[in-house]
Amino acid sequence: MKAAEVVIVTGVSGAGKSQAIKCLEDIGFFCIDNLPTTLIPTFVRLCTQTEHAIERVALVIDVRGGEFLTSLFDILKTLRTEGHVVKIVFLDASNEVLIRRFSESRRPHPLAAGTSALAGIAAERQMLTRLRDEADFIIDTSALTIHDLKRFLLQAFVMERPIARIGLSLVSFGYKHGLPFDADVVFDTRFLPSPHFIDDLRPLTGLNPQIGEFLMRASVTKPYLGRLMELLDFVIPLCEEEGRAYLTIALGCTGGHHRSVFFAEQLARHFRETGYQVNVRHRDIEKT
Repeated sequence: MKAAEVVIVTGVSGAGKSQAIKCLEDIGFFCIDNLPTTLIPTFVRLCTQTEHAIERVALVIDVRGGEFLTSLFDILKTLRTEGHVVKIVFLDASNEVLIRRFSESRRPHPLAAGTSALAGIAAERQMLTRLRDEADFIIDTSALTIHDLKRFLLQAFVMERPIARIGLSLVSFGYKHGLPFDADVVFDTRFLPSPHFIDDLRPLTGLNPQIGEFLMRASVTKPYLGRLMELLDFVIPLCEEEGRAYLTIALGCTGGHHRSVFFAEQLARHFRETGYQVNVRHRDIEKT
């Protein structure tokens, strides 16, 4: 029996599991939505024992599994014991975004049952706490497009990704809009001079060379950027040795328009030059 790569796609309702499974199907996974958890080991064995073995499988597991969720962790342990590689992808989003999505789709939350969508979301989060804690990837889809989500999954699971080269995601954000859900490490740039207080610079973003020139004139900018690169150059290989496939690095400033954007772009250029696959997302660049 050949070993399979098994990806469990889970998370809160409305966070984008259906879109994620379509993305994985495009990558080359054989995908099943809402397979009862007790059938997972049999299904994986059938996939790997056929003449033309299916070696990449993705399964959507959510609260529709009901009481079967309680046996999921024993089942995943069994699969790993049999030599299969199992990864859990947990999709999340803010309550505000989830409520809006349910309102726009006119679908009730599966756990609402006569109560509010917010109550259903709270109950679901409680049910999925352990799954979220044990997830290999947590993706906050609040501000992601379907194309952003596909890029995340491509970097995490595309077969051509060099072995032992971790996928890096750099996210700029504004603290006034909250921390990114999926951040593994967070760096603050708010102590740097703010272009927001310069009339000619305020309308620009950190993608504009004028913002970079302004920030680099500050005596602290170059040393801070250099030390960030040195720290991450030290830490990232350790994450690779641990077997991590993906690392999300978040950089924040007040609004997410200037300083954090500039730093994310500088770090992205550095890591691309050293051979890493890098995805850059400026989460709050268009927010007011």
